[in-house]
Amino acid sequence: MKKRFIFALSAAVALPVMAQTAIDAYQLSRYDLRGTARFMSMGGAFGALGGDLSTLNQNPGGIGVYRKSEIGFTLDIEMQNATTTSTLEKYKDTQTKVGVNNFGYVGSAVTGSDIMPIFNWGFSYGRVASFNRRFQGSTDMNGSLSNLIAGYTTYDGYTRDELTGSDTNWSRGEAPLMSMLAYNSYIMNPVGNTNQYNGLWDPAKTFGVSEFGVEEKGYIDEYEINVGGNFDNTLFWGLGVGITDIQYTRATYYGEYLDWAKLPELVNGEPVSGPATQIKDENGNVYDSGFDLNSFKRITGTGVNVKFGLIYKPINELRIGFAVHTPTFYSLTQEEDASIRSYYGYTYDENTDSYSGPTTVETYSPYVPADSYDWKFRTPWRMIVSAAGVIGSNAIVSLDYEYRPYQNMSAKYANGNSADMTNNDIKSYYNSANIIRLGAEYRITTSFSVRAGYAYESTPTTKEVRNSEMEVFTSPYDTGVPGLTPSYTLDNSTQYITCGLGYRYKNFYADAAYVHKSRKSEFHPYTGNNPYTPNPYTAEIKENFNNIVLSVGFKF
Repeated sequence: MKKRFIFALSAAVALPVMAQTAIDAYQLSRYDLRGTARFMSMGGAFGALGGDLSTLNQNPGGIGVYRKSEIGFTLDIEMQNATTTSTLEKYKDTQTKVGVNNFGYVGSAVTGSDIMPIFNWGFSYGRVASFNRRFQGSTDMNGSLSNLIAGYTTYDGYTRDELTGSDTNWSRGEAPLMSMLAYNSYIMNPVGNTNQYNGLWDPAKTFGVSEFGVEEKGYIDEYEINVGGNFDNTLFWGLGVGITDIQYTRATYYGEYLDWAKLPELVNGEPVSGPATQIKDENGNVYDSGFDLNSFKRITGTGVNVKFGLIYKPINELRIGFAVHTPTFYSLTQEEDASIRSYYGYTYDENTDSYSGPTTVETYSPYVPADSYDWKFRTPWRMIVSAAGVIGSNAIVSLDYEYRPYQNMSAKYANGNSADMTNNDIKSYYNSANIIRLGAEYRITTSFSVRAGYAYESTPTTKEVRNSEMEVFTSPYDTGVPGLTPSYTLDNSTQYITCGLGYRYKNFYADAAYVHKSRKSEFHPYTGNNPYTPNPYTAEIKENFNNIVLSVGFKF
């Protein structure tokens, strides 16, 4: 079987309106465990501790703990590997990325007031999420994406004139773009003179394999401006404004390689739906038939949010933290391109303008310059409740609980009108995620400390989606025809195991952390639980991320 894991596109198309989906909404709302080395080595359980640059992004009340000014910098080396398991074999992909996790400054001033003796202000940059991951796989098939497209195109009643792919068609969007791509590349073909269409898969005869490859890149960076202080050295408060910058790309390859496919017959040079056929040459060798789909999606934009937090210290041995984050309100620009190449065992006779087997003919979807569209988006709000205990003068134990209601995400059109279909899908596909973070630190000497932590995030997807009990729509329009990127990935629970070392000498500090992140996900090439391809395969993806994090800074 030929390997075609190609992440470049050979053609592009224009989108007629906006292009957000519930899958896009979740992707843009994820956060990782990222920050300073001390923060990460304790599992991010700093909601009741403060005094660390990462708390500006987590619990702004942590800025009130500062008694001195501070400047710090964090470097992160991330080693990723993803193992994909499907019906044929396992594939493993690895990559290494280097980046800056955090940079920040906190200024501290003595007010001379008995009520609020310290007032602090700060600025930080933090990479709060990374989208980088890459995986590939192959599996046996029990249906075809072409049948899903054909079934819903027939159901929606689109005519062949609306599918021809003229310049006017593409720009006006008279039919879903995936329907037009499939029709013009001959993987969806008409039945006689009707507005009914067949895909390539014949349940009684067709068999084959499919291959896929996905590469995601990008990040969410947050620039935080905070102020805070303390009341009577007992109640510490902080208020912050976060400005986010988001860059996300997803390049996807999906291919089907079939025997006994429903290949198109050509009548007067026009394709019509043909029978399930196995193409052979004069020596009995079977020729491939099938198609390759290359999709590319890019989302960029900026957002803003507000955070408020408190830390209460009733006694020196106990600290209680609380923080709430408003949703991040995004203005986004999205581009989405796709192309289809199909191939059949036909020979074209130039003299008679006719086709016969068995030489491959390659067909490509029409090329139209890409366009971009704007939309607005609101992430879920976040609430963090924390507690920390100080044991003697050498040990700290801390615990955070965070609540993220992903079902409260919301999308709007660029003109401000609600995208009701997308928002209904959000409520169907997602529920709340619960996050637990646990951390500990022990000071061996006045200069050296050891740290450890653990974090767990539950899956935000509903049981019905995980069990393929409902369709997952990848088109922003009121149709079951897939979008230009029909595949999607569902994340299960995520775990972090962390440890680290700290060194202090006068006003200088250096910290190191090792962070192991593990996550299982399911890749779906297109939606299941529909009448046209009711049981498409899924592939299990097991991801491991190993981070080495280094921070240095000065207090003055």
